[in-house]
Amino acid sequence: MEKLNQLREFMKANFVEWEDIESDQEKKLPQPPVEKPYDNNLEVIDLPEAKEDLVIKSSILDIINSRKSRRKYNDEELTLDELSFLLWSTQGVKKVTTNDASTAIRTVRTVPSAGARHPFETYLIINRVKGLKKGIYRYLALSHKLVLILEDDNIGEKVSEASLKQVFVGSGAVTFIWSCTPYRAEWRYHISAHKDMLLDAGHLCENLYIACEAIGLGTCAIGAYNQEEIDKLIMVDGKDEFAVYLAPVGKYDLMNSVE
Repeated sequence: MEKLNQLREFMKANFVEWEDIESDQEKKLPQPPVEKPYDNNLEVIDLPEAKEDLVIKSSILDIINSRKSRRKYNDEELTLDELSFLLWSTQGVKKVTTNDASTAIRTVRTVPSAGARHPFETYLIINRVKGLKKGIYRYLALSHKLVLILEDDNIGEKVSEASLKQVFVGSGAVTFIWSCTPYRAEWRYHISAHKDMLLDAGHLCENLYIACEAIGLGTCAIGAYNQEEIDKLIMVDGKDEFAVYLAPVGKYDLMNSVE
């Protein structure tokens, strides 16, 4: 119980005792990149703009009432338009601004984030998306593009295995994996950054639920996975960048729509 109580303290975010610690921003240290760089030799895929004509439910009340976790998907492909809609809804960059007082670069996106730090990268396990090879991709939010990291015909089975053998995690058309780059938020908020980052991850996934429901797709939030195996799968170091949340997405048959 003592250990549980220690962990509960983190949830309270009572960081008054750290008020005198200067953040790296206050120390005038360089701001970390707002997006992870990528190898220019990798294949980059342009994404279409998010299209309103994909929306089949436009009533927000209808969307919220019908939203549920869906774990059974059929074998239909997603279109690139549908994938683009989901990516824009979860991490789309609406504008890039500079804070005149601090010269800090900020990205204004389709989801909230403490201090507009947006410390996440979106990795995609692509199984069935029309026009895309099976494999691991990353979303380049600043330019609304995809970069192909690794082509792999067995990637669905691998993500299921790394998700504590939950087969449905790799059975969708695409599985979203959000990684966190902590220093992007620590640079501004130091010790108080970490609770905010986990709260922000929830904003991402809820937007995915809402976007999926709006265009007739299913998803399910996943917090149970093998940290080391998922980090290895998306090729991050597990220290300065690591996975924090997963969500498979796919098309579904109404008779198989379960909570």
